[in-house]
Amino acid sequence: MTMKSTPPTSSMGRLRPDPGGAGALRREFGVAHAQEMFWHWFLGCDLLHVSQKNCFEMFGATREEKAYVGPLIVFLAIMFLGQIPGWIAPRSEWWVIAKPGYWVIPLQTVIGTVLLARYWRIYQMRFPSWCGIWFATLIGALALILWIAPQQWLGFAPRLIGFEPHYFGGPDTWMYWFNLVVRFIRLVIIVPLIEEIFWRGFLLRYFVDDDFTSVPMGAFSWTSFWIVVGGFCLEHSFADWPAALLTGALFNLVAYRTRSLSACVLTHAVTNLILGIWVMRTGQWGFW
Repeated sequence: MTMKSTPPTSSMGRLRPDPGGAGALRREFGVAHAQEMFWHWFLGCDLLHVSQKNCFEMFGATREEKAYVGPLIVFLAIMFLGQIPGWIAPRSEWWVIAKPGYWVIPLQTVIGTVLLARYWRIYQMRFPSWCGIWFATLIGALALILWIAPQQWLGFAPRLIGFEPHYFGGPDTWMYWFNLVVRFIRLVIIVPLIEEIFWRGFLLRYFVDDDFTSVPMGAFSWTSFWIVVGGFCLEHSFADWPAALLTGALFNLVAYRTRSLSACVLTHAVTNLILGIWVMRTGQWGFW
């Protein structure tokens, strides 16, 4: 959606020696993301197959297909790129390699913004009705409860390792605020837009009719429902599958109930915004 004790750091953002070393940190911080990358790329290749285009023919896709699919593919490619230095130098403690999220997330945010702006008119984002806004907000809050329930109320271990805004310094430094602001922009704006444009705007309609632009938003079929719910589940880490499965179904419900892509984006944004606030209050950085 996404998605602790603070690991030892210096004011310059380099890891101080600790019993587990950089390898242990990467096992906790990077392996989950590497697993996530596997599923992302699996889904991406499957999508290209479904679109009857192999990877080398993607640039022959229609402008609409590029608009709905391209931002997610680029988003995932950048995330995959961030894992490569760690594979080459797995023992490195340099933050660029040991904690790639601190450059991957800003890069995703900038490039994602550029791509969304380029194709914005194609998405035909329409302001939902007030009833749709309330429904989307309610479902977004309900989805948040599903995500935090295991740690908040069911006694599951807290998820403390992840993207920490204070990695390079505290609130008295500009890097803290840069990390925090960029993280929230990605979490609340870029991710909801890119994911909902793909899952609900494209795939939910594509499996009704492959000429997806002729399919009205919110058109229902059990095939498209389960494919989108399953895909949305698989793009998350294994520990998140129960919540992701239910969240995918709820977000689909918003599409069916409101017939509005912007309402789906709002639902996702509400969930992520409250999640981000909860993460800041609890220090469970592994949730985002």
